[in-house]
Amino acid sequence: MRLVSFSLQDGIVRPGALIDERTVVDLAAIYSDPLGVVRAGLSKNPEGPKHSIASVRLHAPLPNPPRVFAIGLNYRDHAKESGQPVPTTPVVFFKLTTAIVGPGEPIVLPKNSTQPDYEAEFAFVIGKGGYRIPASAWRDHVYGYTIVDDVSARDVQFATSQWSMSKSFPTFCPMGPAIVSADEIADPHALAIRLSIDGEVMQNSSTKELVFGIPELIEYLSSITPLLPGDVVSTGTPPGVGLARKPPRWLKAGDTVTVTVEGLGSLTNPVVAE
Repeated sequence: MRLVSFSLQDGIVRPGALIDERTVVDLAAIYSDPLGVVRAGLSKNPEGPKHSIASVRLHAPLPNPPRVFAIGLNYRDHAKESGQPVPTTPVVFFKLTTAIVGPGEPIVLPKNSTQPDYEAEFAFVIGKGGYRIPASAWRDHVYGYTIVDDVSARDVQFATSQWSMSKSFPTFCPMGPAIVSADEIADPHALAIRLSIDGEVMQNSSTKELVFGIPELIEYLSSITPLLPGDVVSTGTPPGVGLARKPPRWLKAGDTVTVTVEGLGSLTNPVVAE
């Protein structure tokens, strides 16, 4: 199942299931929001009122997750291009949920940063929560998978040793277009991931290059804090970020950024200035 958030002409955001890329099944009569769908563990296409995809507006598939965990330096080549050693323990920071936007919504470049960067990321969503989950049980706790663009203000990021604020400007967490239930992805550790700007490929890799895969991340995170249904874990970005290019390639107004992950679709967002 592909879980989405959508609205009709009334503007009310409601949960739905995207079928065949053409039809959205309305779940609002059963669930108040997408988080309720995740908590219920719904993974099969349901029955309900249907809408043509052309008649709806898609939003972030999970606009109100409890938390967005993000993992830094989790691709070997990205650690190398960043001048950092490959981590031996996951590097964890947070993106505030107020940064979340959906497909097609603009990434707004803030006035107080001159170095906005892009980061294609593959993310997983916790279904069944838990504390101190063993790596071997990871599949029991993943509801599904989605795409995140970890937009980053590099000048703000490197002004301190803490990263979360630089990653949390409004609109700095594009997510979507859907959360694909775990049963539809046979091996999440072998998916092509790519980011392009105006059609030019900037990042092109595979989740097989992750330093810490989903089992290790679930075990590590849950050893410190109980994971909650709806928690999003964005697993890090591959090489090719703007910071590492010579000269650096920062995001600018007028760009269109597209992140594609095999089996999950594509997430496209225009870039505008504040």
